[in-house]
Amino acid sequence: MPTFKQFPLADTAEGLTEADILSWHVKPGDTVTVNQIVVEIETAKAAVELPIPWAGVVTELHVEPGQTVEVGTPILTIDVDPGGAAAPAAAPPAAAAAPAEEEEMKPLVGYGSKAVVTQRRARKGSAPAPAPAAAVVAPPAPAAPAPRGGYVPLAKPPVRKLAKDLGVDLHALTGTASGGVITRDDVERAANGSAAPAATSTVDTGYDPATRERRVPIKGVRKMTAAAMVQSAYTAPHVTEFLTIDVTPMMEFREKLKKSREFAGVKVTPLTFAAKAVCLAAKRTPDINAVWDEAAQEIVYKDYVHLGIAAATPRGLIVPKVRDADSLSLKELASALTALTDVAREGKTSPADMANGTITITNVGVFGVDTGTPIINPGESAILCLGAIKDQPWVVDGEIKVRKVLQLSLSFDHRVVDGQQGSEFLADVGALLADPAMAMTY
Repeated sequence: MPTFKQFPLADTAEGLTEADILSWHVKPGDTVTVNQIVVEIETAKAAVELPIPWAGVVTELHVEPGQTVEVGTPILTIDVDPGGAAAPAAAPPAAAAAPAEEEEMKPLVGYGSKAVVTQRRARKGSAPAPAPAAAVVAPPAPAAPAPRGGYVPLAKPPVRKLAKDLGVDLHALTGTASGGVITRDDVERAANGSAAPAATSTVDTGYDPATRERRVPIKGVRKMTAAAMVQSAYTAPHVTEFLTIDVTPMMEFREKLKKSREFAGVKVTPLTFAAKAVCLAAKRTPDINAVWDEAAQEIVYKDYVHLGIAAATPRGLIVPKVRDADSLSLKELASALTALTDVAREGKTSPADMANGTITITNVGVFGVDTGTPIINPGESAILCLGAIKDQPWVVDGEIKVRKVLQLSLSFDHRVVDGQQGSEFLADVGALLADPAMAMTY
């Protein structure tokens, strides 16, 4: 007989309590193998693909794309023995007396949950109930409405409940909201036998014509970013300083590197030079790479630089890290930054790659913005902001000339970094960018 197992949402990162279902890679009726990717989820830190630890046939998907699910909630049911023989009519007496055992889910990265076979204890004075065969559970109750042919209607849980209460089959409806999502109005119209309103435009603007507003749930990366920024802004006393520099020599040096054989095929950007400058300057001003530990009442100085790079992605702002950036050459930094940003833009940055940074760089210059007052990443004490590099008049040897000019801004935690240290660090970074040859003296 079939052997059903439920696949729960597990904690893929330390402290994860919930995640959003982004997309399913399987549908009911599909045969899957051990460690096959079955679903992509979005946690508060990153998008993660989940493998299934068993082989078998998918019988039911319990949640829909876009739905938020708590850790431990079953999200999929699989028949791990679709061709199994029927169970014996009666179990041997010894088997009946033995309690059913738990069958552990095979260990995977980020997983520690179990598929549990439960058995109720007999009431005192009554005959004990026969134990079920090991690892066999009753088939799950079908969802209302159950998926048909792998199609899962897009509707939020309250809308699904309303449809169930009104006896409306969601499979028969076409959602009128953005992305084909079924709304309460769609369900109520179906229950009343009314037709859906005619579309006034072939272009889906995402706006409700009645209110001219669009509401998006706060979740995933956006929710995490908001919480982190509020925590940082109301915990660390921010100070921001600014410096404008002539980076014409840096841009000329960049052109030389692009033509050199050693840097052939390597993408060298102003961010590459800034990353190197931060690593060098941090060694001369170690306070900038320290952090305030409130619980221990200590300042923790770090003799390494895990450099965070703020990256705008389709899912929001994330800050992946270049580990031990201070040990990398300029060429190695360039390659590491290229790989880091490519992975981030694809939404494949893992939670581990965004943890335990020591200092961050954000580049608003790519958007044509001159400068900004960035908020410090939690767990760090400073963040450097790069503005746009523009042609501007600049005094050189008493004459006004057109030069490549860049504005820097540095926000730092005034509990850890005094004005002197912050100014010295920013001046060092500026000097290295204005004249890359200065790196020889550091």
